Amino acid sequence: MDLSATQPRASAPRLFNDDDVRTHLDPATAVRAVRAAVLAHHEGTLQAPPRVRADIGDGHLVFTAGHLREQGVFGFRVYDTIVDAEQLVVVWDAAGGALRALVHGRELGARRTGALGAVAVEAAARPGPLRLALVGAGVQAWTQLWALHGVRKIEEAVVVARRPDRAEAFARRAAEELGLPVRAVSTVEEAVRERNVVIVATNSTEPVLDAGWIGPGTHVTTLGPKSASRHEIPAALAERAQVILTDSLAQVAGYPEPHLVGPERMTELGAVLAGAATGRTGPDQITLYCSTGLAGTEVALAAALCAAVPQQELP
Repeated sequence: MDLSATQPRASAPRLFNDDDVRTHLDPATAVRAVRAAVLAHHEGTLQAPPRVRADIGDGHLVFTAGHLREQGVFGFRVYDTIVDAEQLVVVWDAAGGALRALVHGRELGARRTGALGAVAVEAAARPGPLRLALVGAGVQAWTQLWALHGVRKIEEAVVVARRPDRAEAFARRAAEELGLPVRAVSTVEEAVRERNVVIVATNSTEPVLDAGWIGPGTHVTTLGPKSASRHEIPAALAERAQVILTDSLAQVAGYPEPHLVGPERMTELGAVLAGAATGRTGPDQITLYCSTGLAGTEVALAAALCAAVPQQELP
């Protein structure tokens, strides 16, 4: 007797691409999901080990995995260091083991990073409208602006890039897609002076700004290289910062070479959100967020995307 005909068929996993992420994932949902995951990590209900690098000859496949116990999901994200292939996020249901979703492309990972940056700004920047500077005009700078736009009023924003045409294009896109008047400027110094939030999102292996350009009370996020030998912000800026946050000390410790900032000077973002550690205590303090990419936040965001999209809306 063929028992397979009598067994209930598991529903097929849902498949999302970059267009689905852009269409259905809004900033508030992304920030809420990531903030909950950061808190869950602090409380011990998100198991998030350091990333694993599998050597495959000409480069690596890199895995970040997470188990969100309260949400009942686990999964992983994988990306390569060979040809910058499409990334993949996979989510399983922890109760029954069913494969719930697969998200392929680059948008989910980038928007996860943007949401983490927005959570850090909420935790460490001074309250009130933002006077924002974006150093870099690539996808990471874009998703930081996208996420911040959903949670804080942006009073003024400027962008600077190595190629002025990219900064101009970024400003036009911000006006068209977000309704934000972003102004392109010609120098990094002009961009970052007199701002209360500065986002540095470059691939530069040497500092792109001077620590003296950052005024009292500014919050700075660094997204690009930040190892001891290759870093987009100067060591002097880290020395000036009174509060230095990261989303995962385990990820900091797992870097192939030492971080620009010693882990003993860092505080986990989740501890500040939970009130278990001190963040900003005065309006003139400089705060610094070193983004590393807490494992499991991609799984949390993919699960939030599933919840936001009714099954019938996808092919």
